[in-house]
Amino acid sequence: MSKLSRSDKLAILADAAKYDASCASSGSVKRNSAKSGGIGSTGGMGICHSYAPDGRCISLLKILMTNYCMFDCLYCINRSSSNVRRAAFTVQEVVDLTLDFYKRNYIEGLFLSSGIIRSPDYTMEQLVEVARRLRVEHRFGGYIHLKTIPEADPDLLKRAGQYADRLSINIELPDDESIARLAPEKDGKLIRRTMGNLGKRVREAKAERKSSRKAPLFAPGGHSTQMIIGADASDDAKILTTSNGLYGSYGLKRVYYSAFSPIPDASSNLPLQAPPLLREHRLYQADWLLRFYGFSVGEIMQGGTAGQLDLTIDPKLAWALQNRARFPVDINRADKESLLRIPGLGGKGVGKILQARRFSGLRLADLERICQSVKKILPFITALDWHPGKQLDSVNLYDRLKPPPEQLSLFGV
Repeated sequence: MSKLSRSDKLAILADAAKYDASCASSGSVKRNSAKSGGIGSTGGMGICHSYAPDGRCISLLKILMTNYCMFDCLYCINRSSSNVRRAAFTVQEVVDLTLDFYKRNYIEGLFLSSGIIRSPDYTMEQLVEVARRLRVEHRFGGYIHLKTIPEADPDLLKRAGQYADRLSINIELPDDESIARLAPEKDGKLIRRTMGNLGKRVREAKAERKSSRKAPLFAPGGHSTQMIIGADASDDAKILTTSNGLYGSYGLKRVYYSAFSPIPDASSNLPLQAPPLLREHRLYQADWLLRFYGFSVGEIMQGGTAGQLDLTIDPKLAWALQNRARFPVDINRADKESLLRIPGLGGKGVGKILQARRFSGLRLADLERICQSVKKILPFITALDWHPGKQLDSVNLYDRLKPPPEQLSLFGV
């Protein structure tokens, strides 16, 4: 397809892959390739791109097989009608690149996606074959994340899960109407059905592994998706409602949010300007509250206006300011759920508080050793030697707790 050099292809296809945010290594397993004489491990250290749950730094080669594409998704720089420089790797070129980069200690794994060429099945076959050669022929024990194509044969997706640590299918937009309008070749119902099938296989494989460690792996890092923010008129409430449904119905590991970036020769159906990057950041914070802090979408949106999150302050603080009657919280008596709702206090801090107060009552000096920033939590707690008094009643509390203008300006706000 192309007479470009391998380095030219790498420059084009690595740049084309940057628009996909659903690239993370959490949930990977350590494949002991050393015992079988293979190479690669998810346990080493290299260039920092993402982190596993235990804090290990995972570096990934993130590329497309090709940026040629049959589909004409209006928001995509690689759409069929786009006038961009095109390139394509062969299967062996991707395998060689991955191994070369690993041996130089540049990476510890591969994130591989692709435009759709010839057919969804043909494209998926190419992705699977890369993973198969790495795992089987080269005994590669590093991390592999494959982007799957919902229109492809289910058997190909099953094979992909046998070789990859994580699979992902991008839903792209928060509702089916937007998908039909901006990505006419895609089908929201089919995407969700494929997500459901992948989720079922991941759960079944985990159950089998509990019964027998010899049971085959299937995407042990689970599956994820991405939504583009700001390409359609969906507000934050709609986006979070969609994410919450995906987590609950399909067992997704992560929903990634990617702020829409205006592209050359764009359709008139797309906005002229990108949304503030801070909106993407606030959605990630809100997503965290959904998954780990017991918040509902309705509670999170209490601190916003007209279906949008407050960009000035984080969503937990926004909720707390709307629910001042629930504060202050006694850090020496409150249950875990109440502690998790205190602005500025994270899961690790809550765990340390619960552990420390088993032995003695906590004072401010104790909190200073436990928390990263005591100042932020002071208006919302009581301790043995602290009570916020009338701070919670102050009309100026919002202004006192919001980040300084120079910090917000980093996000274009």
